[in-house]
Formats: sequence, structure tokens, C-alpha cells
Amino acid sequence: MVEFIAALGWVVLAEMGDKTQLLAMAMATKYKVGKVMLGVLIATVLNHGLAVAAGAFLGDLIPLGIVKIVAAAAFLLFGLWTLRGDKLDEEKEDKKKIKFGPVLTVTIAFFIAEMGDKTQLMTIALAAKSDSPVFTLMGTTAGMLVADAIGILLGAIMAKYIPDKYIKWTAGIIFMIFGTLTLYGAAPEWLINPVFIVIYFVLLAGLIYIAGVKFAYKDNGLKQVREEVKEEEEVE
Repeated sequence: MVEFIAALGWVVLAEMGDKTQLLAMAMATKYKVGKVMLGVLIATVLNHGLAVAAGAFLGDLIPLGIVKIVAAAAFLLFGLWTLRGDKLDEEKEDKKKIKFGPVLTVTIAFFIAEMGDKTQLMTIALAAKSDSPVFTLMGTTAGMLVADAIGILLGAIMAKYIPDKYIKWTAGIIFMIFGTLTLYGAAPEWLINPVFIVIYFVLLAGLIYIAGVKFAYKDNGLKQVREEVKEEEEVE
């Protein structure tokens, strides 16, 4: 029990203001709170379970540089997808895809974001000196849920009072900021120069225009997505 309380406390402190807590807020502006929480739970159990089981060996198994590049690409793609929006069809099969899509989306995003993050490294350190790895895993998972729930609740409140288009653009920009910062930290030094930086932002601006303006689903906003899901749950 001591290991559980210690792990919970340390992870809550480490997660406050971390990118995954802000990611939770962004996800909550796009999907229902319950689905976001479930995705966070699944991703945390898988990620921290891997950390507890593999320990320091994980760093040799997957180079941190590759992990950061994959995470950066994922954030950028999620940002562009958020700007483009979701298309709603009347077919039941398409509705099922929307119903199950958010959980998988959140799980993947959080799993990637946690790879190499300080909370995962903290989990490895706590598990290495713990006599009960199971309690350590339970504590770190609970700590992640407590901290990220704060971001999720704030995101849910935003979704009630802020117009959909502002929510969509805010969430998309948050994803792309994380992607850009992560890519900056993983890029080799010879790429960090004014020429490549300008090229990167020009390309990113073009992709933002294509996804958020030219090919965006203007008639199927976040509010409609939530209303469709709510109707299905009421019927069930």
C-alpha cells in the first residue's frame, strides 16, 4: 500500500502541467468524457505496465530518438485530423466506427505521448526499487487518471460554452504545438537552422489550410458528433 500511495503522489506531481494533461484537455473538446477517460486508462495501463515489466531495458529496445519522431508525427496528424473534422453518415456501420473510434484514438495518442515521457521514466525508477511492482503500476495508473481527469473536466466545460469551430481549432493547434516541440527536440542539430525552420512552417501552414479550410467538414462539427453519440447512448 505504501508503494501505491507513493507512486500515485509522485505521478500526480509529475503530470501536473505535462503535455499529456493538456492533451487530455484537447481530447475532451472533441470526444465524450467517458470515452476519453477509458482511452487514458487503457493507454496508461499498457504503457506503465510495459515500463514496470521491461524496466530500463525498454530504452535499449526502442531508441528514444525514434520514439520522439513517431510521437511528433502522431501529434501533427491528430492536429490536422482535428482541424478537418469528422464526417457523419446515416449508415449504421459508419456510426459504429464513430462510436468506437474515440477510445482507440485517445489510447494511441496517449500511449505514444507517454513513451519516453518523465512519468514513464518515473514509473521505471519506482518499479526498480519497489517490492511490489503491481502496487506501483496501480499507483502510477491512478496518478495519471487523477491528473488527466482535471484536464478532461476543464475540456468538457469548454465544450459547453465555446463555439465548435473555436474548440476545433484550439484542439488542433495544441496537437501541432506538441508535435512541433517534440520534433524540435528529436531533430539532428544540422536541421535546426533558419532555412529548414522556415520551410517546415511553410509546409505546416499549407497542410493546415488544406485540412482546416479547403477540405474541412464544415457541416459536421464537434457538436453534431457529440449529439449523434448521445442519441445512440439514449436509445441503448
